[in-house]
Amino acid sequence: MRVIDPHMHLVSRTTDDYLALAYGGIHTVAEPAFWPGFDRASAASFHDYFHQLTVTEPARAARFKIRHYCWIGMNAKEAEHLELAREVIAMLPQYLDRPNALGIGEVGLNKNSRNEIAIFEEQVELAARRNELLLIHTPHLEDKLKGTRIIMDILKNEPRVTPERVLIDHAEEHTIGEIKDNGFWYGLTLYPDSKGSPARAIDAVEIFGPDRICINSSADWSVSDPIATLKCANEMRRRGHPEALAERVFFENPRDFLGQSPKFVLP
Repeated sequence: MRVIDPHMHLVSRTTDDYLALAYGGIHTVAEPAFWPGFDRASAASFHDYFHQLTVTEPARAARFKIRHYCWIGMNAKEAEHLELAREVIAMLPQYLDRPNALGIGEVGLNKNSRNEIAIFEEQVELAARRNELLLIHTPHLEDKLKGTRIIMDILKNEPRVTPERVLIDHAEEHTIGEIKDNGFWYGLTLYPDSKGSPARAIDAVEIFGPDRICINSSADWSVSDPIATLKCANEMRRRGHPEALAERVFFENPRDFLGQSPKFVLP
């Protein structure tokens, strides 16, 4: 089986995790910029991190014949410090020009604060100006629906951004319908203890259909599983769905979304 995982934080994973991806057939991954579990103290830390995403991590992945792409952006978790956030936004273009950078992400909202909204709007404008793909982070807790609606309103207010070039991630049952109705792609994140299980993800495919869905593992420094997409595909098989549906959801869909960037080339 062929699988593309469009959202993995591999800087936090071990060599054994890369081996598990290679053995399982996950040979293409995309890594969004994210919050590392602590607030960075200066813009210099982001320079080092973006270098890691665009140079160091692709080289590490290549040892296992895995093609590594990334997203570059200022995550909502660190957007409250406006001066720092704007200093980081100013440096984004030089890293977006790197050969494995597919677009701006993961950007969006965490607590739906004024500062988060301001920084998100500025990155949406940058994406529109550069014609970049967008990978969106939605809040994880009770503000998810509110935050998702705010995000979509901001995106719809920028006429240069088209919905088919935006993936709104960490969707859940109560947000999927509105995301799809507005023409955006949506992502389901598989976490053992939160966000979504393989069973919930396949429920969503059965309820909402296979169009414009990308399922990912996130695979970050929290409790997560780098081969969660394989387990989710197995849940699809267990329910009797054809292999063609698994191929569409776990390979063709992320290929079609990410392939809107001319930099995305399958191995």
